[in-house]
Amino acid sequence: MPTSAQRPSADLEALDAITDAVESGAGLPEVVRAASRTLDASIAVSDRAGHVLAVAARSSADEASLLSDQSGVEVIELRVNDSSVGVLRLRARAEVGASLLRVIATLIASEVERVRAPSRASADAAEAFLRALIGRQLEDSGAVVEAASALGTTLDDGASLAVVRAHAHVAAGEGRRARMLSLVDRATRGLVADSLSALSEPRDLPGDDVVVLIPGADEAMALRVCEAIYGELQAGLAGHTVTIGRSRPCGDPALLHRAGAEALLAVNVAEGDGDHPLMAFEQTGAYRLLLSAVADNPQELQRFYAETVEPLVAYDEQYETDLMLTVETFLEADGNVAGTAQRLFTHRHTVRYRLERVRELCGHDVGSSDGREKLSLGLKAMRVLGIPRRGGPAGEAGSSAGRVTKPR
Repeated sequence: MPTSAQRPSADLEALDAITDAVESGAGLPEVVRAASRTLDASIAVSDRAGHVLAVAARSSADEASLLSDQSGVEVIELRVNDSSVGVLRLRARAEVGASLLRVIATLIASEVERVRAPSRASADAAEAFLRALIGRQLEDSGAVVEAASALGTTLDDGASLAVVRAHAHVAAGEGRRARMLSLVDRATRGLVADSLSALSEPRDLPGDDVVVLIPGADEAMALRVCEAIYGELQAGLAGHTVTIGRSRPCGDPALLHRAGAEALLAVNVAEGDGDHPLMAFEQTGAYRLLLSAVADNPQELQRFYAETVEPLVAYDEQYETDLMLTVETFLEADGNVAGTAQRLFTHRHTVRYRLERVRELCGHDVGSSDGREKLSLGLKAMRVLGIPRRGGPAGEAGSSAGRVTKPR
């Protein structure tokens, strides 16, 4: 065991190889390899978006265990000027002094910041461009083409837009959005090198969205890109439900904001449907008629939702009932109570009691064609707006054929 007089000298000598690598501009991989030798440790360094930048490990299995945070892996946040720039994962084979580790982490953080600064600026620019495009702040063809060109993307043949949504069903860390973007970007650029991906503004509703611009008019390629994204997220984002909506190819750059509305409508309908995680705008059926409302007047669509099924959504959420599911199933069964009961595996009296509660809460009677029509449109408005159906198992009074009593 080194004495206290010997240890500082040994630490300084150990740092020589690392500082030499930094000063010579050998690059982050060599800096990490020097740190690995100095600490007698396996090391992996990722940026704040989850991209792996450098690894020094004994084997591919050792690397895999590092990146999956298995037992014995120490995770250290890399910071510069009090801002996170990445993560260092380390498995030491001998005791490492805290002071030495802190100095080495600081050196690596500085190198990560230097290496990633240009790409981070590019990512920020892509995010600003896509958000401006979707938000209709760019509607002049020339301005759109020029902005895309500055990012290395050509729109001569038009483009498609996709909205990728991931909904976590497990506790997720603060870096989940960055990791999602990293996985989407990796899958997309693997097929279309000049594609662009960016996170949308955080949603009030569950889930995180990434907007993807896929240059070109090849619809088959756009589908392949969405399939690749879905596969990448399924493999790399455990505990999440993934849904993707895709627009039609758009030849006029000035109308790409409408392609964004198509992709958003498709992902909202797909999420509400639950059976088709990848959906093109053409597959949305009658929902396509509501595109103008989504693109031009979402407030009116929101008002219609509030006047029809919102009271049922709120009731289900508060009392863990299934009124919305009952209404959906009733409409799918062409208004047949017995058919609804059979699909829900419950008694037809229970279905009648729930439908009576529906009339009391929202004022629309499923026994009339007008009531059924308004509730059907309310359900469509709900899906187009991306509002999930909440609630739990139907446990209200009356589920055993007794009359439903309104909670006080």
